[in-house]
Amino acid sequence: MPGIPSYHAIAAIVVTVAMFVAFARGRMAVEIVSLLTIAVIAVGLYFLPLPGQGPTEGLTLAFSGFGHYALITICALMIMGRGLVVTGALDPAARLLERVFKFNQQLGLLVSLVLAFVLSMGVNDTPVVVLLLPIFVQLASRGGLPTSKTLIPVNAAVLIGGMATTIGTSTNVLVVSIADDLGMAPMSVFHFTPIVAIAGLVALPYLWLVAPRMLGDNSAAAVAGERQFRTQLRVTEGSLLANRSLAQVEGRVPEGLEFHRPHDRPFEVMERVEVSGTHEAIEEAIRTLKSEAAPAWVVARIRARSAETREDVLVAELTVTADSRLVGRTLPTSGIADLYGVAIIGIHHPKRLILDADRRNPAGDLVISEGDVLLAMGVEPDIALFANGDSLLRLEGARELPRRSKALLALGIMGGSVGIASVGLVPIAVSALAGAIAMFVTGCVKFERVGQALSGQVIVLVAASIAVGRIIDESGAADWLGQGLAGGLQYLPTAAVLAAIMIFVTILTNFASNATAATIGTPIAFAIARQLGLPPEPLVLAVLFGCNLCYATPIAYQTNMLIMAEGNYEFRDYIRTGVPLVLLMVTVLSIALVVSYGL
Repeated sequence: MPGIPSYHAIAAIVVTVAMFVAFARGRMAVEIVSLLTIAVIAVGLYFLPLPGQGPTEGLTLAFSGFGHYALITICALMIMGRGLVVTGALDPAARLLERVFKFNQQLGLLVSLVLAFVLSMGVNDTPVVVLLLPIFVQLASRGGLPTSKTLIPVNAAVLIGGMATTIGTSTNVLVVSIADDLGMAPMSVFHFTPIVAIAGLVALPYLWLVAPRMLGDNSAAAVAGERQFRTQLRVTEGSLLANRSLAQVEGRVPEGLEFHRPHDRPFEVMERVEVSGTHEAIEEAIRTLKSEAAPAWVVARIRARSAETREDVLVAELTVTADSRLVGRTLPTSGIADLYGVAIIGIHHPKRLILDADRRNPAGDLVISEGDVLLAMGVEPDIALFANGDSLLRLEGARELPRRSKALLALGIMGGSVGIASVGLVPIAVSALAGAIAMFVTGCVKFERVGQALSGQVIVLVAASIAVGRIIDESGAADWLGQGLAGGLQYLPTAAVLAAIMIFVTILTNFASNATAATIGTPIAFAIARQLGLPPEPLVLAVLFGCNLCYATPIAYQTNMLIMAEGNYEFRDYIRTGVPLVLLMVTVLSIALVVSYGL
C-alpha cells in the first residue's frame, strides 16, 4: 500500500476533485471553472513551490497549457473543420443520405451510422453532428423515423468514429500529447484505428437494431411544420428549367418545393415562376435549378459587397412588426434592395384567424403584413441595418451561404494535412497548423471570422487540463494514485486491468470533462504500467478510449447536449442506451488491446 502523499500531492488531488465537482454541478461556466483552476495552481505554486523549483517555475507550469502544442493542434483542427462546413464540402454526403432514407428507412439509418463513423475519424465530432442534425429533424417532420430514435444512435456512432484516430477528437490529441511528454513513442494518425474498427463492428449493430427500440417515439410531441415561404424563381438562359417542363426536371426539384403553375407547360427564359417551400428548399432550388429568387442586379450587388467587405453572404429570417414601414407594401414598392442592398428571396404568411395569408395587390404582388417573415439575403452589416431601419425582429437560424467554389479545395487541404501526418512525414501539430494557414490563404476560412471556428471554452478548458495534468504528475499525486490502483489491480488479469482503467476514466468523463479526465488518467496509466511491469501504450489507449465512452449522460460531451432538445430526450434515455453501450465497448476494447499487444 502507498504511504501518505506529500502536501503538494494532496493539494493537487483536492484541486482536481474540486474542478470535477464544479464541472458536474454546472453552476459556473466551464471557462470560469477552468480559469479559477489555473489561478489556484499559479498562486499556490508561487507561494509554495514544488521541491527544487522557484516561484516563477510554478507560474510557468500553471500557464503552460496556453502555449502547448496540443492546444495549437486543436485550434488548427477547429479551423480546418470550419473550412469544410462553410464551403459546403460535406453537403454531398448529406444529400446522399437523404436519398437513401427515402428508399428505405432502416437502410438509411445504417448508412447514417457508417457515414457518421467515417466522417468523424477526420473531422471534429461537433461539425459532423451539426451537419447531420437538421437532416434527421427534416426527415422526421416528413414522416420518417422520429428524431428520438435516430439522434442518440447517430451521435454515439460519431463519438466512436472520433476515437479511431489521434485527431478524431481534441481529447485524443490531448492524451497522445501528454503521453508524448511522458516519454512514450509517438503514435501515427491511424495507429490504433484497427482496434476501434473491431469495436465498431460490434457497436454499430447495437446502435442500428437495438438502441432505437429502447428509445420512445416523440413524434406526437413534434413541433409544427417549418415555415413555408413564397417566392419567384427567375428562369435564366443557364437555368436547368429553361425550355423544359416540370416533368423533365422532376428528379432535380428539392423535396418540399411546390410549383404554382401547370406542370406540363415548358418554362420560358426570363419567366418568373412562383414557388413555395421551406428556407432550406428555396436555397437548394437556387443552387440545383441554377435560378435566382431575386433580380440579377441585386444578387450581383450583394456578391460585390461581400467581396468588398470580406463578409460572408447570409440568409436570415426577419419578422415584420406593427411599426414597420413595410406593412401594406409589396416587394417592388418597398425599395429594400435600393436602400439596403438586401434581397428578399421569400415571404412567409403565418396563419391568422382572418384568412388573409395570401393578400395581393391588383398586379398580383404579395402584400406584406404584420407578422410576416421575410427571408433576406445579404451581408451581415446590411441585414442588421435593414432590420433596425425597418423595425424588423430577427429570428434565430441565420445561415451563411456556403462558398461552394472552394469545397474541393477545402477537402484537399484537410485530406493533405491528415495524409501527411498519417504517413509520419511531419507531426500532426505541424500539418494541422499548415492546413489551417492554407485555409486562410485560399479564403476557405476568412481570417476575421476565425472566432467562429475557435471555441474559447475549449481553449481555456484544454489549458487548464494541461496544467492540472502537470501538477498531478510533478507533485507525485499520479504515482501515489497509481500505486494505490496497482495494489488493487495486481492480482487481476491484464484484460481486467485495462477494463478497470477504462471504466474509471469513463465514469469521470460522463460526469465531468473528458479533457480533464484525459489529463488525469494518462499520468496514472503510466504509473500503473510501471508498478505492474506492463508496456504503457495499451494502458494509455485504455485511458484514451475511456475518455471517448461518453454516452451515458447528456453532460458528458457537447454533442450530447446538442441533440437533447431536438430529440426531446430525458436524462434516463442516455442512461438506458448509453450504459449497455459503454459495457459493450469496454469489453471488446479490453480484449482487442490484450490481443493486439500480446499481453
